[in-house]
Amino acid sequence: MKQSETELMLKGYGLTTARFFYRMPDFRNVLNVFIWQDYDLAPDYPRLFRFIEFWRERIEGPLHSVSFTHRRMIAPGRWRHVVKEYHLQ
Repeated sequence: MKQSETELMLKGYGLTTARFFYRMPDFRNVLNVFIWQDYDLAPDYPRLFRFIEFWRERIEGPLHSVSFTHRRMIAPGRWRHVVKEYHLQ
């Protein structure tokens, strides 16, 4: 059963966005870009690495480089202890 995005975020998943630079199969000197997004678990990123393996096995365009970013959408809030407060008029 597929889980909703909210359920995934509550389990610690965050949105991972990867940018794949790959060479065109017929024109090896031309780089193209593919953007991929999915909810994944940091720091192991199992879904991202599974997609990279899929790319290497099934896609004809060889990878040049991959860069990615990860953001947890639901995270603990920040709390600051304030000792004094000044009001300027």
